[in-house]
Amino acid sequence: MAPSFDNSSSLFNFIVQEGNGVKGMVDSGISKVPQAYIQPPAEQIDKKNATKCEMPPVDLSRLDGPDHDEVVKEIVRAAETLGFFQVVNHGVPVELLESLKETAHNFFGLPAERKAVYRKEVSPTPLVKYGTSFVPEKEKALEWKDYISMAYTNDADALQHWPVECRDVALQYLNTSLDMVRKLLEALMGNLGVELDDSKIDAFIGKKMVNMNYYPTCPNPELTVGVGRHSDMGTLTILLQDGIGGLYVKVPEDVDMEEKGEWVEIPPVPGALVINIGDMLQILSNGRYKSAEHRVRTTSTKSRVSIPIFTSPQATQKIAPLPQVVEKDGVARYREFVFSDYMNSFFGNAHDGKKSLEFAKPNSA
Repeated sequence: MAPSFDNSSSLFNFIVQEGNGVKGMVDSGISKVPQAYIQPPAEQIDKKNATKCEMPPVDLSRLDGPDHDEVVKEIVRAAETLGFFQVVNHGVPVELLESLKETAHNFFGLPAERKAVYRKEVSPTPLVKYGTSFVPEKEKALEWKDYISMAYTNDADALQHWPVECRDVALQYLNTSLDMVRKLLEALMGNLGVELDDSKIDAFIGKKMVNMNYYPTCPNPELTVGVGRHSDMGTLTILLQDGIGGLYVKVPEDVDMEEKGEWVEIPPVPGALVINIGDMLQILSNGRYKSAEHRVRTTSTKSRVSIPIFTSPQATQKIAPLPQVVEKDGVARYREFVFSDYMNSFFGNAHDGKKSLEFAKPNSA
């Protein structure tokens, strides 16, 4: 029998400690959102008044022809303003994207005990972690999301340790995305006057992770969030969203766009992938590229999945604004640090917009 979800400690035990997640709670037949998930009014998402982001997707096949420079400009403009853009003709087969969405639904449809073996405390491998919300023990209000996280070291480890139910498609997704990631980095770095070689690629995106996120149907979506306001800590994120939508990005106050300071929805485009700039790219570019503050709403009609690939530096990598950019700008807007210290700060706190970047400010050492 399901516990009383009004009691915060029994709810915490059920969803976190026992690994039932939000899905287990929804499957038990709840008719209203438990108090622990009700966001403060300022964090609730007003779906009715949201603007849709009308930026057309970038056609990456045009990078290989006479339109190369124009496409680079489109990528750079998106990185300097919203920090988010969508890409088509990206080299990842569309059938694979469909298969990924189906696989994610199937994985989260497994019995709780099959998923719970990968809880952080008991997972048989440090490469795989199943969890719920973001940092449940630190959050004032929980996020309406379950996830499985699969860290990549090499193909053999992935095939041996990632969950058998999703490893093959997840690995194929990662491997078929890497050429696109390299092209995007080449465009963004080339614009800063930095030429990419293999050692720089490894320095910027040596660590890779595939997540599958699951947002079950919610009886009161207006009271909850699937993911709270945050920017991604890494370099570039590649995201497959399904057709349901619900991804919102905040337009920075300091950019020349009509909706500055507002939240805009990134509508799903069939066959497209969403790219977003992470904190490390903002720091490396000395603030020219903007890591995108974003969040996800929930829905009462259908459960939603999204499948991001997070690329970031290796834990031991030193990060600082690139000297070529600092020379042009005349000032370094961020200090040097080791990426593992940034990670510890990021995962040690609940989501809170772009506050994670304060760790890298010159006076925070």
